[in-house]
Amino acid sequence: MKSEKLSVMSKRSRKYSSYKGEITPEVENIINRDFHAEKPNQKWLTDITEFAIPAGKIYLSPMVDCFDGMIVKWRVGISPDSVLVNEMLDDAINTLSPSEHPLVHTDRGCHYRWPGWIERMDAAGLTRSMSKKGCSPDNAACEGFFGRMKNEMFYGRSWLDVSIDDFIAEINHYINWYNTKRIKQSLGYMSPVEYRHSLGLAI
Repeated sequence: MKSEKLSVMSKRSRKYSSYKGEITPEVENIINRDFHAEKPNQKWLTDITEFAIPAGKIYLSPMVDCFDGMIVKWRVGISPDSVLVNEMLDDAINTLSPSEHPLVHTDRGCHYRWPGWIERMDAAGLTRSMSKKGCSPDNAACEGFFGRMKNEMFYGRSWLDVSIDDFIAEINHYINWYNTKRIKQSLGYMSPVEYRHSLGLAI
């Protein structure tokens, strides 16, 4: 093609970004790429990822536990708005005991800098931590989950005749499988749920 001076015309898709500028004071990067946790609900990570299928775009907002990679709670919707992340945070907070106050690390997206998120974090006694601007390795463990998920259930498949509701069901099915059945070498070839059961931990 090069010798014939031919090129492939392709439409460049714009990657979703939630960054809207420094709308509230910055938060320190407390986690500092240390994604190890000694126990559940000590360090949490979250972000939003986008899935584009012929029927439309779908957004996933999960809460990842650094202890074993379990997806504590998640929400899926067709708009990457504050409702999506705030309801996910409410769900995650409701899993905590009164003595649990995890560090929650995010990127610098606007959802995590608006009053609704900050008020919920403060009310639950949770500590905020934020990546540096445009630095995805600062939230590498969450990005890693997105990458594995898309490789295992999204890429290489045709979604041509799949509705948005059916695709959301696929996401929910995958995350339930990820928590309960998908083994991880780092957990002694157990899933997060199996690993917690082996340690006598409540789910």
